[in-house]
Amino acid sequence: MPIERASSRVLPVSPDGQVLLLQDQDPARPGALRWGSIGGGIDTGESPVDAALRELREETGIVVGAEELVGPFHRAEAAYTYDSVDYVGVHTYFGLRLDRDVDVTFDHLAPDEVDTVVAAGWWTAAGLDAGAVFLPPDLPAIMTAAIAAVRGEL
Repeated sequence: MPIERASSRVLPVSPDGQVLLLQDQDPARPGALRWGSIGGGIDTGESPVDAALRELREETGIVVGAEELVGPFHRAEAAYTYDSVDYVGVHTYFGLRLDRDVDVTFDHLAPDEVDTVVAAGWWTAAGLDAGAVFLPPDLPAIMTAAIAAVRGEL
C-alpha cells in the first residue's frame, strides 16, 4: 500500500522565463540522474507555505519571505517510488520571482538528501522536452504554469 505524502514545491522563475530546477538521484538508483522542482514533504503542523520556504532554504540556501511566493498555482497527485518505497504524492506548487545570478548552495541539505541532490540549473520547458530526464512527466507544463503565475498571467 503506497504511503500518502503531502509536499510543497517551489519553481523559481527568472525574468527571462527560465526555471531553477535541481538534479538528483534516487538512493535506490544511484547514477540515474533526473531534474525536478525544489521541495519536499510537509512536516506535521507545518503549512504548505512554511514547508515551501523551508525546503527552498534547505535545498538551495535561498531565503525569501512568504509574501514573495506566488500561488499556489498548481496542485497535483502522483504515484512515485523513492528509495524503494511507494508513495502517492499530493503536491502543492508555488512560483517565485528570482534573478538567475542568485547563489545556490547545498550546505543546508537534510542528512538524507546529501549526495542525492547533485546540481542546480536554469531550464526552459522546451529545453526539458529536448531529451532531459525529469520528474514528474508533466514538469514542462508545470514550469509553463509557474512562468505564467509569476508574470501574473493566470
